[in-house]
Amino acid sequence: MAQSLNKVIDLQTTGTSYLSISGKVGKFLVGDQALEFYPDVNVEQYIQIPWSSVNQIGANVTGRKISRHFEVFTDQGKFLFASKDSGAILKIARQKLGNDKVVKLPTLLQTIGQKFKNLFAKK
Repeated sequence: MAQSLNKVIDLQTTGTSYLSISGKVGKFLVGDQALEFYPDVNVEQYIQIPWSSVNQIGANVTGRKISRHFEVFTDQGKFLFASKDSGAILKIARQKLGNDKVVKLPTLLQTIGQKFKNLFAKK
């Protein structure tokens, strides 16, 4: 039986986890202790990320629009999620973690541009 780490839930929304090859649709529970994801198919395959183990959390920002995909960086690795309410999730994460751990991730074009710049840079 899945047991939540949170005592108070700040936000409950639907989304997708890209931990496996195919994405799993399920529910996000964002609370006072952790960010949790429970898949609809099998609730026992849940993901619980305590706020204390999060190194960074970020999303692509274009102008004033926040991408629906966001990444959570921990000591165990990187987790990729998508939700229509990613802005609200990041806002709650900013309250729990602080401004320095919620970051803007580079867009695809910025990443490709940086690779080209590094490729042709003098060494």
